[in-house]
Amino acid sequence: MSVKAAKLYPCNPTTTRGASTKLSASKSKIVYTNGKTVIIRDLNDPAVVTAYAGHTQNATVARISPSGYYCASGDASGTVRVWDTVGEDNSLKGEYKVISGRINDLDWDGESKRIIAVGDGREKFGHAFMMDTGSSTGEIIGHSKVINAVAIRTQRPFRAATASDDTQIIFHQGAPYKFDKTIKTHTKFVQDVKYAPSGDYFVSVGSDAKIFIYDGKTGDTLGEFEGSGHKGSIMACSWSPDNKSIATSSLDCTVKLWDVESRKATTSWLVGSDINHQQVGNVWFAPDNIVSLSMTGDLNVFDPRVGEKPARIINGPTKAITAAVSTSLETFLTGTAEGRIIQFSAANGETSYVDGEGHTNLVTGLSSTPDGKVVSVGFDDKLREIEHRKFTPASSSLASQPKSVVTAADGTVFVAEVNAIEAIRSNQKIFELSVGYVPSSVSAHRSLVAIGGEDQKVHLYEWDGKTLKDLATLDGNKGNVTALAFSLDGVYLAAGDSSGKVILFNVDERKVLTSRWSFHSGKINSLSWTADSQHCASGSLDTHVYVWSVQKPLRNIAIKNAGPGGVNSVLWLESDGKAGKLVSAGADACARLWEITFHA
Repeated sequence: MSVKAAKLYPCNPTTTRGASTKLSASKSKIVYTNGKTVIIRDLNDPAVVTAYAGHTQNATVARISPSGYYCASGDASGTVRVWDTVGEDNSLKGEYKVISGRINDLDWDGESKRIIAVGDGREKFGHAFMMDTGSSTGEIIGHSKVINAVAIRTQRPFRAATASDDTQIIFHQGAPYKFDKTIKTHTKFVQDVKYAPSGDYFVSVGSDAKIFIYDGKTGDTLGEFEGSGHKGSIMACSWSPDNKSIATSSLDCTVKLWDVESRKATTSWLVGSDINHQQVGNVWFAPDNIVSLSMTGDLNVFDPRVGEKPARIINGPTKAITAAVSTSLETFLTGTAEGRIIQFSAANGETSYVDGEGHTNLVTGLSSTPDGKVVSVGFDDKLREIEHRKFTPASSSLASQPKSVVTAADGTVFVAEVNAIEAIRSNQKIFELSVGYVPSSVSAHRSLVAIGGEDQKVHLYEWDGKTLKDLATLDGNKGNVTALAFSLDGVYLAAGDSSGKVILFNVDERKVLTSRWSFHSGKINSLSWTADSQHCASGSLDTHVYVWSVQKPLRNIAIKNAGPGGVNSVLWLESDGKAGKLVSAGADACARLWEITFHA
C-alpha cells in the first residue's frame, strides 16, 4: 500500500475589483495567493508547483527572498509567516503579528534579513522587522491612510519607499528605516511602487493614470512618463531585469511597455474591453516575459518582442472546486463556486474554460452521459449540456435549487432538488417526483435510482422510462446522506453522510455490508468507485481522502490533508485492481492527482 502525490493543478490568483493584486517572481517562478493558500509555480515547467496552506486567514501577498531560500507571506489579519521554500515540508521560520489589519504588500532587503510589511492598521500602517527574530528594524511612519505598496532598495545604502491612499509616497532611509521625506507627485491613490533591480531608480503608479520616476538613493523626483498613456487607474508596475523597461497594468484593460530612458511607451497590448479584462497586477519573470493579471484571475503572459496579444493565457479556478467528472483517462472537468467549468489535462496540467453561455452561480453537480456529453447543474437553477468543451444552446430550467445530478443508462438525467426529484431527457422534463423528505444526493445504475435524504435514509427507486417506483428504504446512516455512489457492477452502493461515515450496502439483498468505513470526522462530500468495484474513495469536509476496500473493510488508505478547507470531489481517472490514479479537488480551488497502490 502506498500513496504518492503525483501532480498539483494550482488555482489562479483571487482578485478584488478596484484593488491592486500583488504578484511576485523569483527567476521563472511566480508567486501569488488565493484564499489561505500561497502558490509558487514555474511557468516554464508546469510540474514544479508548491501550495503552502499555513495561514489561518486569507493570504494577501507573498514574496520569495532574494536568496531564494525563504518566502514571506502576509494575510488579512496582519500576520506575516516566513517559511522555507527548499524543503517539501515548507517548515516555518517565524510568524509575526506586524499590524492590526490586512497586509497589502511586503518586501525583502537585498540581504534576505529584513522585511517591511505594509497595509491597513490602526496605530500604524507598516512595520520593519528582522525575518528571523521579528525584532523591529526601524519605523514606517508618515502616512495617514492605508499603505498599498512598499519597495526596498536591494543594495546598500538601503532605502525604502511606501505608497498610500493618502496620495503620498514616503521615502525612508535605512537600515534601521526612518522617515526621510514626503513625495507628493500623485493626485489620487498611489497603487504601486517598485525599485529597479540596479537600485538606481524607483517608479510609482496610481489611480491618476500617471507614472513617475525617482532617484533610488535620494528619492528626488526625476520626471513623469509622457505620451500614449493609460486612460484608467494604473494598478501595478514592474521592472525588466536589465533596468531598461517597465511594464504597467491598468483598469483600461491594457498592458504597456515603457522605455525608461525616453520615458515613452514602446508597446501596448489590449487584453479586452469589459470589466473581466481589467488588469490588476503584473510581474516580470525570467528570462524576458511579463505576466499581467486580469480581473477574472487569468494570467496573461506577454513576450515584449511580440505585440498585439498575449503569447499565452493561463486559465484556472479562482474559487472553490465544487464538482468534478472524468471525461477520459487523461482529462476531467471541474465546476467552481463562481459558476465556471474548467477542463484539466491530467498529463500536463493545461487548463481551458468550457466555452459558451454557462452557469452564473455555484456548480453543484456534473455527470457524464452515455453519448459522451456532460450535464451540469448549478445554483442558477439551470441544467446545461456540454459537448466538445462547449456549452450547447440547450438548457433546462429547474423547479428548485439542485443538490446533485446523475445520468441513467438510458440517458435520462435525474436531478435531486430541494423538494423534488426531476427526470429530464432531451432537455425536456418527463417526470417529477415530490417526496416527503429533503433530497441531498442521487446516484443511478441501469434502472435503479438511489436518493439520499436529510432523513438519514437512502431511498431506492426503479425507473421504467416514465416513472420512478418506490422499491426500498435503506437504513444505516447516522446523518444526512450527502453522497451516494453505485459500484460500476451495480452490486454495491456506498452512502456517505454528514457525520463522516460511509455505509456500504449490498443492493440486491438490501442490507448493510459494513459500517466500519468511519474514519472521517466531517461531512462526506464525494464518493468514487474503481473500475473493478473493489475500492471506493471518499472525500470529506475534514480535508482527508480515504480509499476503502470491499474485501478488507478494516483496512484503508489514508491521504491526510488532501485538500485544505475540505475535499469536495474525488474521481478515479484509471485503476487496474493493483493501482490507480485518483483526483481530489476542493475548497482551496486546487486539484491534486494521487498515484495509489492498493493493499495486496
